[in-house]
Amino acid sequence: MAETNKKDIPNSNDNNGISRRDIIKGLATVPVVGAFFYGWYKKRKLENLLRDSIREEITLDNENPVFHRKVSTEKQIRLGIIGTGGRGRALLKACGFLRPEIIDGYVESAKENKTDKRYAEFLEQEDLNIVINGVCDVFDVHAEFGMKACSNIDRLPSDQQMSPFPKRYKNYKELLAADDIDAVIIATPDHWHGTMTIAAARTGKHVYCEKPMTWAVEETYEVVKAVKENNVVFQLGHQNRQTESYFKAKEAIEKNVLGKVNLIEVTTNRNSPQGAWVYNINEKGNPKTIDWDQFIGPAPMHEFSPERFFRWRCWWDYSTGLSGDLFTHEYDAMNQVLGLGIPNSAMASGGIYYYKDGRTVPDVLQMTFEYPDKGLSLLYSASLASNKRRGRIIMGHDGYMELGSDMKIYADRGSSKYKKKIEAGVIDPTRPIFSFTPGLKQVDAITSATEQYFAGRGLLYTYRGGKRVDTSHLHIKDWLDGIRSGSEPACNIDRGFEEAMTAHMGTVSYHEKRKVFWDVDKQKIV
Repeated sequence: MAETNKKDIPNSNDNNGISRRDIIKGLATVPVVGAFFYGWYKKRKLENLLRDSIREEITLDNENPVFHRKVSTEKQIRLGIIGTGGRGRALLKACGFLRPEIIDGYVESAKENKTDKRYAEFLEQEDLNIVINGVCDVFDVHAEFGMKACSNIDRLPSDQQMSPFPKRYKNYKELLAADDIDAVIIATPDHWHGTMTIAAARTGKHVYCEKPMTWAVEETYEVVKAVKENNVVFQLGHQNRQTESYFKAKEAIEKNVLGKVNLIEVTTNRNSPQGAWVYNINEKGNPKTIDWDQFIGPAPMHEFSPERFFRWRCWWDYSTGLSGDLFTHEYDAMNQVLGLGIPNSAMASGGIYYYKDGRTVPDVLQMTFEYPDKGLSLLYSASLASNKRRGRIIMGHDGYMELGSDMKIYADRGSSKYKKKIEAGVIDPTRPIFSFTPGLKQVDAITSATEQYFAGRGLLYTYRGGKRVDTSHLHIKDWLDGIRSGSEPACNIDRGFEEAMTAHMGTVSYHEKRKVFWDVDKQKIV
């Protein structure tokens, strides 16, 4: 690098500005891929100095230590799955099992669209050394879909020979009692999560449970008790825990790049029937093919209703609403990056303003969570009838971060740390001073608005070694590694308790139309 005279660097010795030393000190150990320093600078030598110092001195590391645990894969783990609807089948895919008909669609699509590498990526997905010995679903069609996926152990299209179907269980209790099942995946409607997790833990089965962890406040304590007393490995299904940009965000926060964080805004905006949980009703769904009594379970009794069965997220009887269903994604991401824990207080408001279809959960919701001990507030707002693009923003005194599948950091115009350099034109607050885009050169095949929404939040895939990888696959692997090694998964029972209670605080506030508080000593919502 050419030598640069200090007089060419405005305020290089000014502690209130940002010098070359400041940059390296703040970011030197943040592992990044594709890091760029933007800005129009007054002098060309300064621009070269800043860029070269970043390129030469930042440690480039595309991996995170969590994926390098030395874990034996010799022991095959025998799984059962409860719930093989849309999310359940996505988790089966993450495990390495996909229906031949789906693969047929991937193959045909790839012929027409060379950027569609879904089948190639699925074939490259790591073999987790598992077998599915049991499938349970109350809808015959979904159960058959699940069994067909589990029999396709060689990941083949439909013109190939399949393996035998796993056993279908009509009742989840029978599956949990099976001797040839070591661990269970729970992908049912929300109102069953807590009940089934407790039952599974009491039979000694390890548990991967889809979010949210619980449907009601009271059962949350019982879930924690059952998991810990029976020493089972529990993973909550927040696959964002594997998203690469979140690791980089956490490290940037720890390096104080933003200064004192004081406000976080997270959002949900969707504008389609599918995004508002108005799912298609399967024409084969009827009282003969659906075990309605088992579906109802702990929920209030109601006469058979295809709408309630296929669109259950629209009713409090089975759902946790926006707070438990979509906010939990946003909360867990922020909890991962900032270590928030349970807030001191919560206040929620909203209503059913667009979808007048008989639903009881709101389609517009705002929630404010206060963390006075951390000196910050977390704001959540959602609309299921607007596609206005909004994201996750972490705001600090010196800068703010936009976080999704990628990450961008901007200097704040009122920053103390960056003030001199902003005034000198070294930093342009309209341009990122730091960015991270995993898989920058990759072209992603996205087929629906819902997939675009989740992909933009890093919930469908991330990148490892330059390759696109299913985040759910990584999250399942993290759980299986925990079972084999005895280590704690990324979203263990303690993180699940924080997620559950935070979401419940928002729901209680919405229902009771008041501000609610977390009593740390009593560990309860008041």
